Amino acid sequence: MRCVIARFPFDLIKSEVEHTMKGVKPEDGTGAAVKIGTKVYPVKQVGELITRQDRRDFTADEVTRALIRLGFTCQTLPVPGASPAQDAGELTL
Repeated sequence: MRCVIARFPFDLIKSEVEHTMKGVKPEDGTGAAVKIGTKVYPVKQVGELITRQDRRDFTADEVTRALIRLGFTCQTLPVPGASPAQDAGELTL
């Protein structure tokens, strides 16, 4: 699938994203996250690895949209200490 992240075009394939993230330990974080296999990663971590760009160069929304289009489930990680009612849940387009 062709997408643009931080003004650069990328041809992303779901299996290649899964392969890139295989063996990578998810970072702790809050905000946008994606489930790849059995692990949940912050989308900025995934974006950095699949684009080889600095995290400051793209937004979490750009990567989230691309990952959803590839068929991954994206969600919002809760802020530590926040009530479950404040959790936004799954993200969809």
